[in-house]
Amino acid sequence: MLPLKPDRHFGLDVLRVLACYMVVQIHTGEFYYIGPNLAVLNTPDAHWVGWYNSVCRACVPLFVLLSGYFLFPVGDTRTFFKKRFSRVAVPFTLWCMGYAVYQYITGAAGVKGVLVNILNIPVNYGVEVGHLWFVYMLLGIYLFAPIISPWVHPASRRSLEGYLALWAVACCLPYIHLVVPAIWGEAFWNHTPMLYYFSGFLGYAVLGAYFRRFHQARRLGQVPLGLALLAGGYAITAYGFLHRLPTEQLVNTLELTWGFETINVAFMTTGIFLLFKNMALPPATSPLGNLVLDVSAKSYGMYLAHIMLLNVFFGLLDKHFGSASLKIPLIAACTFVATYGVIKLLSLLPKSKWLVG
Repeated sequence: MLPLKPDRHFGLDVLRVLACYMVVQIHTGEFYYIGPNLAVLNTPDAHWVGWYNSVCRACVPLFVLLSGYFLFPVGDTRTFFKKRFSRVAVPFTLWCMGYAVYQYITGAAGVKGVLVNILNIPVNYGVEVGHLWFVYMLLGIYLFAPIISPWVHPASRRSLEGYLALWAVACCLPYIHLVVPAIWGEAFWNHTPMLYYFSGFLGYAVLGAYFRRFHQARRLGQVPLGLALLAGGYAITAYGFLHRLPTEQLVNTLELTWGFETINVAFMTTGIFLLFKNMALPPATSPLGNLVLDVSAKSYGMYLAHIMLLNVFFGLLDKHFGSASLKIPLIAACTFVATYGVIKLLSLLPKSKWLVG
């Protein structure tokens, strides 16, 4: 393993590893509250999901925030697209094909189904493996990055803060809709109301660029602010899930406070980022530091691959433990470690960047 480079943002590598683990734990928890046809399972195990996995909803926003931190300025558009799309789209396509074959191996699809799923990759990730939605969203941000880069990179602090303030208001819309179902031009014939262009994951990317330009160095009060944002965001996220668990019949309504684009998840994401971003770089020969760096570098491949191994460990371990309070962290940890091992081995193959990113 190579020594740590002195110019590494070690705290950001830690955040990438943490976000990757959070993804695995979220998907582990889905076994314990999602029933057939997306029905809610209101069981004691589901309550453990609410307590454990609410904080993990910051995972995808953290990935996007970290992407935004390094995304701007874009520079030469052709070079930018070649680098980003080859590193993201090619492994994604290969893993989509892999999941199509995996469904055949597990008996979930026949030969015809495999071929249909592969042909469907340009439409919507080919197979119903839900975590792959993330890649389409990320590619969309990459497509838009050259357009907004001339504004984001030289924009004043006040200008970026103005955008982020409006984005924060847009993050409150899921809760505003509980009181006012249609607001600021929303109607069934209008899918682009007033704050449409200030909503979505792009806000996290801009937030990452904002932090890089104006908040790289550690500041007085950064840790207390991070803790406050994390605690407040978690309280809303967990309470909303647990409060709605006994009454909601379908997962899509149960997960109101779990939305990635809600203000409480934005609070948690910002809080976690503030807590870890200035973590000190360990000694260059530190085994733990080098391991963090290596896992961070392989986190995209781990994201793509982990569902296959998660299903294996769920089948092996679920029946041996009674409560999800033990099963969720145990299955998630085993899956995370094993997935890293698999991706590490694949990375040793020639041309492995096309497979692991």
